[in-house]
Amino acid sequence: MKEEQWHGYFCNGKSSSYRKTSCEHYGLQVSRNGMTCCPFHDDRHPSMKLNERYFYCFGCGATDDVIDLAARLFNLSNYEAAQKLAYDFKIDPDKPPAAIALPKPERPLLRTYRQEEVRCLRVLCDYLHLLESWKVQYAPKTLEDVLDDRFVEACQMLDYVEYLADLLIAAELEQRVKIVEMLNKDGLIAGLEERLDRLKKEDDAHEKQSAA
Repeated sequence: MKEEQWHGYFCNGKSSSYRKTSCEHYGLQVSRNGMTCCPFHDDRHPSMKLNERYFYCFGCGATDDVIDLAARLFNLSNYEAAQKLAYDFKIDPDKPPAAIALPKPERPLLRTYRQEEVRCLRVLCDYLHLLESWKVQYAPKTLEDVLDDRFVEACQMLDYVEYLADLLIAAELEQRVKIVEMLNKDGLIAGLEERLDRLKKEDDAHEKQSAA
């Protein structure tokens, strides 16, 4: 089978189960919503999403299809990775599927929407991880302690942010579009992104001062 035929088989929508199965087969734990810890950077919280046609890491930006995933994991060429997948999953290279559907080019508007959806999910995941950290780090030690504003924010927002992130990952396209529109209304996601960037810079500056 030619390399482009391997891509057509493993990377078309009808073979989406191979993405999840191959990740689990190679030691990655995949949640029900298709999230797993990225093997390409020090990932403490699952930040890699397995979509129908590709994987994408919201932490390091790694993205491609299941063949490239196997190639990166085992330092193989794409053709060698495809052969490994075929061997590991008992696929006969001399008897490929009758019809191999290569992905069609995405329309510009759809591609633009997908980019915005990825951006919204990345910002929400970053905010979610921050809230999880705040809920632990700033939790009151005694009943008499004054509640820290960051702990209060975490308690108030954690479930809602997680709910929105789950919808962007698993909901139908129509619902995801509505969520992206809501998050972009009045610059909501842009404001949150700016705030997260500012907090990160403040933390980095504080760490430098502490190390000095």
